Amino acid sequence: MEGSLVDNGGERVGRGNKVGYVKRGIGKKRKQILRRVRRSDMTVSNTLQQLFHSCTEAFKGPDTVPSPQDVQRLRQILDNMKPEDVGLNKDLQFFKPGIAVRENQRVTYTTVYKCYKFSLCIFFIPEGGIIPLHNHPGMTVFSKLLLGLMHIKSYDWVDPEVSNDNLMQQPSQLRMAKLKADKVFTSSCDTSVLYPTTGGNIHEFKAITPCAVLDVIGPPYSKEDGRDCSYYKDHPCTVFPKERIGEEKEEKDKDSYAWLEEIEMPENSEMDGIEYLGPTPF
Repeated sequence: MEGSLVDNGGERVGRGNKVGYVKRGIGKKRKQILRRVRRSDMTVSNTLQQLFHSCTEAFKGPDTVPSPQDVQRLRQILDNMKPEDVGLNKDLQFFKPGIAVRENQRVTYTTVYKCYKFSLCIFFIPEGGIIPLHNHPGMTVFSKLLLGLMHIKSYDWVDPEVSNDNLMQQPSQLRMAKLKADKVFTSSCDTSVLYPTTGGNIHEFKAITPCAVLDVIGPPYSKEDGRDCSYYKDHPCTVFPKERIGEEKEEKDKDSYAWLEEIEMPENSEMDGIEYLGPTPF
């Protein structure tokens, strides 16, 4: 997710402009922690360069999705990526449990690279921090957890015909979605990939311990191009469309569906942006 993360050089943008980004000042002590996180003795990372060049080949621009071959290549690169490839390591002060909780619950991000075809961003999520449930319209996103323990919940919209068939039973302003993931991930987990309509396009991150996650997003969010970020609240699905989805489902499978309600940009979705000073991707 780079959601509501279009860097505007530090200008504050209200929640009404959802893709606009808030880049607030950071407390002195917190800033020192983050400076240590983003400083590196390395100037070049071969793995990061390999990722960058593969992205330039894989992402063709808006309204396109990388080929299966490109997806596989990017996943392999990201699966082998280490924190040190972007100037991080587990001994940095930020990643010590408890420190971020005492300092600030806000998520911080840094942009490694960005163009109109794709972006590379790192998100620093403090212990207990949350990136709320949000979508990625028309995007393909690769997420690699570099450090930490994180719970991810994700959804995809149920087929439109199914929702339309159930309009009489569907609560107002809600749309049915199918749960794709609801589990804890570690840095040893494989890279996750979401697509414009599949793979868990709507997701939420909750850091169990301080986390760093690298997102490769193509194309990036752009309100002007119709790729605004929307936020959601999930509600239990008491009406289960088993007869319309195909095969019969057991009662327990009701937990695999939810009603999603679009909401205003949550206050806890605002983040702090910092300059990237790690190894260069080119």
